[in-house]
Amino acid sequence: MNLEAIRKDFPALEDRTFLDSACVGIAARPTVEAVRTFADSTLARHAFPSHPVMDAEREPPRQEAARLLNAHPDEIAIVESTTYGLNVAAFNVDLGPQDNIVFCDLEFPQVTIPWLVRQKAIGFEIRVVANRDGRVLPEDVAAQVDSRTKAVILSSVQWSNGFKCDLAKMSEIAHAKGALLIVDAVQHAGAVGLDVRETDVDVVTAGGHKWLNAPYGAGFLYVRQSLLDRFRAPLDGYMNTIEPDVGWENYFATPSITPIREWDFTGTAKKFEVGGTSNYPGAAGFGAALKYVNDLGIANAEKHIYDLGDRLIDGLRHLGARIITPPEREVRSGIITFRLNESEAEDARLREQLIETGILISIRYTSNVGGLRVSVHYYNNDDDIGALLDALKQLRTS
Repeated sequence: MNLEAIRKDFPALEDRTFLDSACVGIAARPTVEAVRTFADSTLARHAFPSHPVMDAEREPPRQEAARLLNAHPDEIAIVESTTYGLNVAAFNVDLGPQDNIVFCDLEFPQVTIPWLVRQKAIGFEIRVVANRDGRVLPEDVAAQVDSRTKAVILSSVQWSNGFKCDLAKMSEIAHAKGALLIVDAVQHAGAVGLDVRETDVDVVTAGGHKWLNAPYGAGFLYVRQSLLDRFRAPLDGYMNTIEPDVGWENYFATPSITPIREWDFTGTAKKFEVGGTSNYPGAAGFGAALKYVNDLGIANAEKHIYDLGDRLIDGLRHLGARIITPPEREVRSGIITFRLNESEAEDARLREQLIETGILISIRYTSNVGGLRVSVHYYNNDDDIGALLDALKQLRTS
């Protein structure tokens, strides 16, 4: 992995130490160029392609997302956000008053909101797994799952402390009782590997604007092949119908066509997309961003991220920091969360001081788990880690 060449593709790194991809990632030059190329095509209206042609441009990101996840392209929808993907999942789980679903108490609010709204109308039970020192243990999830459980909904990497759950074990637990495993992977995808065949998950969704370094408003939704016939589309658009044999352009030019007819919809995950005018610029950038990490190799990115994370954890320990993130590689991703002071206010002030020096990190909590959150990505280097550790040492003693 040519780190020097990678860093040249991310101009935002030139004047700052960027360690905040878990909040919002930064884009590479090829990604921005892809968006710019699409935007430039809109300058000349007579040369601008029709909707079917633009919709076909969403195929490259579909192929690249499938490549990243080891999925089939038919299992991938290009959607606007993790929020949209999670709502598609919630919309499709058949729930009655006697049923239940399972969460953990570390989740980002959006993971729970669609289900909380549905609960008001249906009255099913929500079971909450309490974390143990920032970890969500399979045995604790298993204790909450029974024959009336319809879904286990989890983030594969938790946003406040970076804990990475054992998806293969979680899917085994859910499937043993006939439940689905629905995964928010927005803090996972693009940092470390996620193979849907090895983990046997049912639904995975992630926006591209964090670790995938894509523009806003573009992401993926994976739905297992065996669920595609069972899951319904939340929206119905003509771009999700089966294209006429003569093609859309010739079809639209046929005098006898009528809007009142039977429409045949695609049976692939594409049916979960808007089906009309979509975020085409975002999809263009998303495809380029996915290609970037795929060409780099997610295994290469993962190793680099873990190596830098190990160095950061070791340096933080030498400073006397309390490491909130479980340190073992098998249960973490790119997020390292720590506490350096006794009070949250002092840590918050420290974070503001770091920002003033050009070092960008976040501070995040949920269910009293969290602290100063560092995002270590494949474009970061030893100098970034050293800059953070040096600044922490100086600010603590000043």
